[in-house]
Amino acid sequence: MEKKQGFFSALKGEVIRGLSPSRSRSVSPARARSPMSGLLRRKKTDGNGGGGYVVQPEPLIARSGSLRPVGEALAPLMEGPDPDGDEVGDSKRVGSGIGQWVKGQLSRTPSVASSCRRSDLRLLLGVMGAPLSPVHVSLTDPLPHLSIKDTPIETSSAQYILQQYAAASGGQKLQNSIRNAYAMGKLKMVACEYETATTTVKNRNGSRGAASGGFVLWQMNPDMWYVELAVGGCKVRAGCNGKLVWRHTPWLGSHTAKGPVRPLRRALQGLDPRTTACMFADARCIGEKKLDGEDCFILKICTDPETLKARSEGPAEIIRHVLFGYFSQKTGLLVHIEDSHLTRIQSNGSDTVYWETTINSYLDDYRPVEGIMIAHSGRSVVTLFRFGDVAMSHTKTKMEEAWTIEEVAFNVPGLSIDCFIPPGDLRSGSINETCELPQDEKGKKAVALAAKLAALERPQDTDAGSKIWKMEA
Repeated sequence: MEKKQGFFSALKGEVIRGLSPSRSRSVSPARARSPMSGLLRRKKTDGNGGGGYVVQPEPLIARSGSLRPVGEALAPLMEGPDPDGDEVGDSKRVGSGIGQWVKGQLSRTPSVASSCRRSDLRLLLGVMGAPLSPVHVSLTDPLPHLSIKDTPIETSSAQYILQQYAAASGGQKLQNSIRNAYAMGKLKMVACEYETATTTVKNRNGSRGAASGGFVLWQMNPDMWYVELAVGGCKVRAGCNGKLVWRHTPWLGSHTAKGPVRPLRRALQGLDPRTTACMFADARCIGEKKLDGEDCFILKICTDPETLKARSEGPAEIIRHVLFGYFSQKTGLLVHIEDSHLTRIQSNGSDTVYWETTINSYLDDYRPVEGIMIAHSGRSVVTLFRFGDVAMSHTKTKMEEAWTIEEVAFNVPGLSIDCFIPPGDLRSGSINETCELPQDEKGKKAVALAAKLAALERPQDTDAGSKIWKMEA
């Protein structure tokens, strides 16, 4: 019986041989190979085994939610569409699994008739693909000790809640032993609602109008991370080498991010308890709230004015960025996070426009991985609210994302800092949070988006009944 090479054995071998994403991305973004394609590559033998796979010892690494039998190797990941539309080699004979599924997402050519058009994907990926957390986090700083004397009750309560969260997530000692981490998951994104001052148009197709995809996330101490997210034939890459944060999109290329180094928000969504606890180290407890029938404590952190100024650029000024964390009183775990940032855009000779971006994420299905509690599913609701000095001129766009975590692993052997080198074509110019927002102040793009959402209505819903003249509560 032919055997197949273990995924993490292939991972270890490739990384130790000096795999570096910077070398694979330095030539051209259009031709760049994913670091995952090297990490997941398999090798065949030409002996009498009939193309069998080389068997190597595999280190014992706990994995979460794998869809494959233990020891089955992942198929190679493709960066772009296959010109011939065929599978590579004998991948059809090998079988399916999450690796084959992710490969299909990366190689799938988007259909012209797809309900999620390219412009909608740009808005979805630009806002939800790789957002950053509000403030800088240093994992070298320990959590504050619980102090009651000469400490405001809001601060001491927050410290107590964080101590409970750290214990419920696996304990600080175990979390401090994590040197690096890996996660892979699936997701769906959809633009589900558009509202003006007089009309609300909803996407009634539901999941049929959603764009499916997947992502891989790598993290390493200190302050290094790299994420690839592919949805509907488009891919977003982002990373941090501990000194700068960068992002690459097909429509903007590679740019550095404004402001200080900050963690990836997706890691805070139940994947990295240690960074999450450090994020709320200076938080205040502002009260309690029942969320989905569960009593929760609410912690709040605000971005300081110096960081807001550093993130602002040109006519775009970030006024505030606030993060709320809802911690279950029953389990101590983080079950909901909400962050909102407000940006003011003042162009020469035009009216002032404000953009408020709010992301609500709900975390679910906590399960232990090597003793660390990881949220294996969740959903996010994003609201883009545009308003200005002119009355009755606001627009609101609502988008949703649902994700599931397929695999999680800690302390992956051989992972090095070379895997977090920025791309070679990184431009010196920076990019801020407003670049992905619709820039047409006359609202033409917003009207076009409303028309696209209206086109998703069923034929029987295209009459006057498809318009909701009052926003639902």
